[in-house]
Amino acid sequence: MDVTSIARPVTGVVGRFFSGVGLLLRGIGLYVRSPGLMLLGVVPALISGALYVAAFVALAYFVDDLAALVTPFADDWSGAWRSLIRVIAGLAIVGLAGLLGVLTFTAVTLIIGDPFYETISERVEDRLGGTPGAVEVPFWASLRRSIVDSLRLVAISALVGVPLFAAGFIPVVGQTVIPVIGAAVGGWFLALELTGAPFYRRGLGLGERRSLLRADRPTTLGFGVAVFVCFLIPLGAVLIMPAAIAGATLLARRSLGQSIEET
Repeated sequence: MDVTSIARPVTGVVGRFFSGVGLLLRGIGLYVRSPGLMLLGVVPALISGALYVAAFVALAYFVDDLAALVTPFADDWSGAWRSLIRVIAGLAIVGLAGLLGVLTFTAVTLIIGDPFYETISERVEDRLGGTPGAVEVPFWASLRRSIVDSLRLVAISALVGVPLFAAGFIPVVGQTVIPVIGAAVGGWFLALELTGAPFYRRGLGLGERRSLLRADRPTTLGFGVAVFVCFLIPLGAVLIMPAAIAGATLLARRSLGQSIEET
């Protein structure tokens, strides 16, 4: 499949939607063809993986003490019953820790990966001819603006997401129409979030980003929905995020009228 041709500008809402999907495919292609980008993308997962392994080793070492701590009522029991209840408590603690690990691994990896993903975006832009209109933004100012914008996006998405979640319980509609609307809303906010880095490099904030992406909403939704669907796969966010950052850089450049062809 020629993903380059898929990602070229086209007319028609459906065509533009799939053009946005093509931008993610091109991002995946850019990522897998570049060992340097792949290395950057793997590092956050390796770091978080090492942290989680260390945490579980520590938990295994102290699990007997923790089991005794949460079962003080068994201190006066006979040896066999006390040992049994504390083995059960220890297994429950390990099981709960495993569940929390699965639920938080992706989020922690994405937080650790932020500077690496920023570098991936910069390298993609370099391959496409550089960053026209780049401005020098101090690190702390950029971080502060990124956090503020992220909190705003989270707040807005929560305001939209809660009613959608409630509507999901409506018979028939909740199992057909609502998931489609949810994917569209989730995809839109993902596109806004993922394109932050290339817009920040040009001194453009969330307001400008939203306006430019809204100008070609079908393409933006095509990209965002494709990423959203990939993120539904277990660990999909960790695996796809580097390529999604590359694709988001392409989307940002297209929205700014800049070349997305490699030089």
